[in-house]
Amino acid sequence: MPYTSSIRCGVAGWSYPHWDRCVYPSPRPKGFHPLEYLSRFFDALEINTSFYGPVRPEVSRAWLRKVSGNAHFQFTAKLGRSFTHERSLDSRQVTAFIEGLRPLQEAGRLGCVLMQFPWSFRFTEENREFLIRLRRTFHYFPLAAEFRHSSWLREEALGLLIDYHIGFCNIDQPQRQSCMPPAATLTTSIGYVRLHGRGYGGWFQEFEPRPEASHRDYLYRAEELQEWAGRIARLRRFAEAVYVVFTNDAAGRAVVNALEMRSLLGLPAHTVPAALVAAWPRRLAGFRPDSAQQQPLFLEAAAVA
Repeated sequence: MPYTSSIRCGVAGWSYPHWDRCVYPSPRPKGFHPLEYLSRFFDALEINTSFYGPVRPEVSRAWLRKVSGNAHFQFTAKLGRSFTHERSLDSRQVTAFIEGLRPLQEAGRLGCVLMQFPWSFRFTEENREFLIRLRRTFHYFPLAAEFRHSSWLREEALGLLIDYHIGFCNIDQPQRQSCMPPAATLTTSIGYVRLHGRGYGGWFQEFEPRPEASHRDYLYRAEELQEWAGRIARLRRFAEAVYVVFTNDAAGRAVVNALEMRSLLGLPAHTVPAALVAAWPRRLAGFRPDSAQQQPLFLEAAAVA
């Protein structure tokens, strides 16, 4: 697949202490920052702290400086759970959220804001009206919605998204009755894909799954990544921008799978974190580390590859 600048592939978040020694160098060099480091390897990262509270504008401006070395880089960000889950549209909270991300938007570095809804958020008249309220409240941003219940694949639900210019987030998640299946659906010019892993532990609770939830320990197999690469290619045919995000952060699995997906999508080859190659030597055998390799620290994360 030829390279196209409209596809950006990365991971959700970067402030993970458990990525020390398996993604980030240890000890960390003077002046090291995880965001600046990951922006060398990926053209997109999803801000997940915004799900728990608004980002301060000065923090956003600092982030802009950290990614300045990658001209193609863009953030995506999750809308706060106080809006999507608690359904509070308090004007002060809304203003704080918008102002916090405004520096990224004005700099052209914010590709999309994602509204993540729980599995219990089904396509009903009440939820339809609430989604419209959210769209109008956050009209400043390009929006996409992640639905985990399959009722949002109905024709009238997709029509709603098209009418109100809300992108559809295609997801990979553990499957049970009425779960959103894998898809390649596009309702605006923005394509969004999130790959969560397929472990069930803690997945169907209302808020963010527990840190120890087993989906975070899931490592996608090559054939599973290939299936998603085909879906992403179909999105690319009609989308102006496509964001692909892995959330399976345990032991750096999201970074491993995102690097593999970049390769499948034909995106330009970069070096990869040396610590990650040491931790996953077989999975990353074809990648070039960004510095001299250390001895494997984890025996391929317990030989799960």
